[in-house]
Amino acid sequence: MNKPSKSTAKTRTLTGTPAEAKAGNPLTRWFTPQISLARVAIFRVLVYLFVIIDVLTISNDVIAHGWTPDLYQPLWLARFLHIPPVNVLGAQILLAAIIIFSLTAAAGILQRLSGWIVAITFGLWMFYTQGYGYVAHDHMALVIAVVVLPTVGVARFRDVGTTSAKAGWALRVVQISVVLTYFYSVLMKWIASGNIADWGNGAVIVWALMRRGAEWSKPFLEMPGLLIAGQWATLVFEFLSPIALFVKGKWLYGVVAFFLLFHLMTYLALGIHFLPTVICWAAFLPLEKLIPRRFAAAR
Repeated sequence: MNKPSKSTAKTRTLTGTPAEAKAGNPLTRWFTPQISLARVAIFRVLVYLFVIIDVLTISNDVIAHGWTPDLYQPLWLARFLHIPPVNVLGAQILLAAIIIFSLTAAAGILQRLSGWIVAITFGLWMFYTQGYGYVAHDHMALVIAVVVLPTVGVARFRDVGTTSAKAGWALRVVQISVVLTYFYSVLMKWIASGNIADWGNGAVIVWALMRRGAEWSKPFLEMPGLLIAGQWATLVFEFLSPIALFVKGKWLYGVVAFFLLFHLMTYLALGIHFLPTVICWAAFLPLEKLIPRRFAAAR
């Protein structure tokens, strides 16, 4: 059971987790930093509201998949868990449950229960949207976020001055998932191409611009040297993405801004938005600063 260690201190620290009991271990301290519960409360709203947007727009193909259960190609984890194909009625029930409980979780009502239901239903939704031949790696951090958020427990906007290692652990796991999205991407480029230099010197961006490039970006097809340089730059920053886990302050803001601008550029040029990952970059930011000090103090 959590107990406040210093009830009269300006910043309260929740104790009682095994991680906190080993607070002297530098690795444990890094993995479970004490962060404001208000940061989790804001991040939770962003994630759960985006989950609704995601199932209604980005991954809205599950109900249609219910008409073709014979085309179901379950992922390894779905096969391990013996997840059967979904039918239309099942998909509609799943969609309703995700929307209802995401709204409940975002509103801070029955936070653990509603959070776990979203984790289960959205996880099933991901199995079904990605169990038909295409796996979208941009959803990895979002799926991890809905799984770890219920472990934090109650987190309110007014808890600006209350810190928790459970909250720190949850957001650290999301942060790791975000950077691994990029790091795994460069590894897969290496494995798929057999030689990372072949990918860097290849024509991936040329192919992407020809297939789905915006009109304003088509002149770049006449600049192959610039496009190859862009491919090598992509490899380098994907490989170095774990740096985001270790920098602070202005350097961290700079890294986050860099990746967000990169995704904005790819969206404008190619229509690739990567929004599920973009939302999760918020886990790196001190979101509790968005809470007006007067509001936090008044509670």
